[in-house]
Amino acid sequence: MVRIANAPCSWGVIEGIDGDRAGWVRVVDEMSAAGYVGTELGDWGFMPTDPEELAHELDSRGLALMGSWVSVWLYDKSRHEESANDAVRTAKQLACVGGKDAVVVLGLDPYGDPHRSLISGRVRPEDGPTEEMWQTLAEGYNYVARRVMDEAGIRTVVHQHIGTWIETGAEARRLFEMTDPSVLGLCLDTGHWTFGAGADPVAAVREFKDRIWHVHFKDCDAKVAEASRVNGWSGPESVGQGVFCELGTGSVDFPGMLKALEEIDYQGWIVVEQDVLPGMGNPGLNAIRNREYLKSIGV
Repeated sequence: MVRIANAPCSWGVIEGIDGDRAGWVRVVDEMSAAGYVGTELGDWGFMPTDPEELAHELDSRGLALMGSWVSVWLYDKSRHEESANDAVRTAKQLACVGGKDAVVVLGLDPYGDPHRSLISGRVRPEDGPTEEMWQTLAEGYNYVARRVMDEAGIRTVVHQHIGTWIETGAEARRLFEMTDPSVLGLCLDTGHWTFGAGADPVAAVREFKDRIWHVHFKDCDAKVAEASRVNGWSGPESVGQGVFCELGTGSVDFPGMLKALEEIDYQGWIVVEQDVLPGMGNPGLNAIRNREYLKSIGV
């Protein structure tokens, strides 16, 4: 049976974005009250870093720990070691508290490249990495994922993400052609796939079925996405305008996603994410409505 989690980014806890964040106690309290049974960790230091304390806090709220985003700088070879060390630190926490099925979610530093951030949602083939950069990226992803497996015993997934060098479907395909399928899989994020890749995430389930080890359910407002393209908004500007809306109110076919995931016998978690900027909206109420929507379609 598929289990449903949420993540701190739904409360405005987004790596690389400053502002008035919700505290971790509020996040896990509201998450649990809304009926979720798992959480991602958030960036390092947001939740308690002592594994016994974290396990106690999550257990008392009926929440499992199943994954965590880790920002990496793999297009810069001089930062591969630093990125791997960060990933291994988080992986050991995940393995200790969440167990062997938890995953490290690797994402290139979100919105860290000014040009790629500016063209979020409208990346052209000529905007992609150079051949030299592809070699560096692939080497970095393989190195980090192998260290995570060797030192923490868990798997790693790539998060295709707007505002980064792995945004489009073509970029994701190229990366997976160049990396080790035994240690590196895909975190399929339905919202980023719809907005950034400009493609149907249901089709992506079938295309990448052997590499999908983690799934984020995020909706995408087609009108906001089009306004972003017309007005030239950056990634954070699009998020602030509500491009990632409540589940069931945008263009993502979630019933189709569930059917496709069943077809490939997906056994992992579904993590609800509604990315908002710090202090934006009412995340607690959003979480309740998102959970109710998923119940209405059978999960």
